[in-house]
Amino acid sequence: MPPTQNLTLTPKQIEVLRCIADFRTSRRYSATIAEVADRLGVSRPTVFEHIAALREKGLLADSQGKARSLLPSSRAQRLLSELRDAAWQSETVEGVPLLGRVAAGTPIEAVENAEPLSLRTLFGHGDQLFALQVVGNSMIDEGIRSGDFVLCRRAATADNGALVVAIVDDDSATLKRFYKESERVRLQPANADFNPIFSRHCRIEAVVLGLIRRLS
Repeated sequence: MPPTQNLTLTPKQIEVLRCIADFRTSRRYSATIAEVADRLGVSRPTVFEHIAALREKGLLADSQGKARSLLPSSRAQRLLSELRDAAWQSETVEGVPLLGRVAAGTPIEAVENAEPLSLRTLFGHGDQLFALQVVGNSMIDEGIRSGDFVLCRRAATADNGALVVAIVDDDSATLKRFYKESERVRLQPANADFNPIFSRHCRIEAVVLGLIRRLS
């Protein structure tokens, strides 16, 4: 296989490639140019130009002529894996200083004890970890708001009551509490305005490990 070290990609090309790969991972089918453009908030001609460049560099499989022909090549998958590993290593080294604890109830003694805090420190590392941005308020009563980020670990199974990312009958991904029933699965929201989702063909994609929210 051709090495990835000699590849030169612009930040936008990497963004397009990641979008294509993430779409296929979450939906199990390829994105169209229009869907990539919508996700990235750019024009279709712009996406088309980046896709042409990615094809020339061997990062998209050659299956043109179909609406859903955007398939990352094995070289692209290796490149994205290398970029993820580099990002984890950089984030782990830099991190954020953890200086101690702060009370949200009865005041406690302020003791400064500087040590690095990173996502890797809290959740581990590897290709099985990823983040998703939440869209919608079906889990609002559990404190999960639209715009939050959830940290996930890829998994094909989950315990009853686990917070999961699941794929339901129509190939749509959803964030819900997972419950096994006699002949079906119940995906339970945490908002009275939303009904549970019942499915006999539910596929678990990931278990949610944590939540990130920017307050300002």
